[in-house]
Amino acid sequence: MPILNRIAAYAEEMKGWRRHLHQHPELAFDCHNTAAFIIDRLRKIGVDEIHPGIAKTGIVAIINGQGAGPTIGLRADMDALPIEELTGAEHASTIPGKMHACGHDGHVTMLLGAAKYLAETRKFSGRVALLFQPAEEDGGGGQVMVQEGVMDRFAITQVYGIHNAPNIPFGQFLTTPDALMASVDTAFVYITGKGGHGATPHECVDPVVAVVGMVGAIQTIIPRNVYALDEAVVSVTQIHTGTASNIIPEEAMFCATIRSFKPDVRALLKKRFYEIVEGHAAAYGVTARIDYDWGYPATINRAENAAFACEVAAEVVGEGLVNGNSVREMGSEDFSYMLEARPGAYLFLGTGPGAGLHHAAYDFNDEAAPIGASFFARLVERAQPLA
Repeated sequence: MPILNRIAAYAEEMKGWRRHLHQHPELAFDCHNTAAFIIDRLRKIGVDEIHPGIAKTGIVAIINGQGAGPTIGLRADMDALPIEELTGAEHASTIPGKMHACGHDGHVTMLLGAAKYLAETRKFSGRVALLFQPAEEDGGGGQVMVQEGVMDRFAITQVYGIHNAPNIPFGQFLTTPDALMASVDTAFVYITGKGGHGATPHECVDPVVAVVGMVGAIQTIIPRNVYALDEAVVSVTQIHTGTASNIIPEEAMFCATIRSFKPDVRALLKKRFYEIVEGHAAAYGVTARIDYDWGYPATINRAENAAFACEVAAEVVGEGLVNGNSVREMGSEDFSYMLEARPGAYLFLGTGPGAGLHHAAYDFNDEAAPIGASFFARLVERAQPLA
């Protein structure tokens, strides 16, 4: 079964939705206009319930099927990024310094397309809960929605999501039976020594030497503490210190992004990070303060849900365009919190050649939206068939 014919008929309408969203990006939890647009579309579509104001600007919409049954959750993130757009498109962002550089405008469009079809046909039992989530990029809106009780409040039994994937063959679905994306933690280290003249370092306690020693030693964590087959990354991404060529500064700072898949590896990385920083601080005679931000957990699919999602995807695009044992990646996703709360799966959908995610020249491929919408719709019909 290819793209559902009814959804294919929405293609131009969906393109209009997506391009409107692209022109009006909003960040983090402040997706007020985005939410208003979605609610307006949902009312016109004819969903049965609309619950706004979840995680500030998030929305849960309910479509009732025919007869009793469970509730399946489908999620789309809504927020944009603080990037100045360089696409030159007619539908480019109208908001300076903000753009949909990750395709969340496309994700919303896919879910709205599925909603329109499901509200028209209702060829399923139970209910579907449409989860429109803010603050995936910054703030963990997925976690907030879970903390505010959406899974229990709406009796959601399983949950699914899609992320577009530029430079993956168009229409190809990718996922894994377990961990698909890594956890992400961020460490900020603030080092204080004793500043002074660069000509008299013996009168100073040099934080520059300390930060260089710490950063060098941190590079040993992965090869000397983590089992070689347990993928992990520790990348120092910033170092800031100093004001002039002849002054030894009083302070220095650096930060690092820390990623892994297994909870025990994640804990080990934190432990070794602290040991190295604190040990080097003592050795160099400086003080060091660590702000360790325990971020998104790994995005871990339930094997049976991932296999089921692949079966559904194969109905839409053909078995040759579905890879259920894809290589996992070190990026992160706050859909992970929803997968911690309920069984489900997360998949990538290839959108063909183009600028990569988070690039100023990125633009979502509108031709992919009917594919994603068809996948969501068939997922519901297959998971909760009519009696």
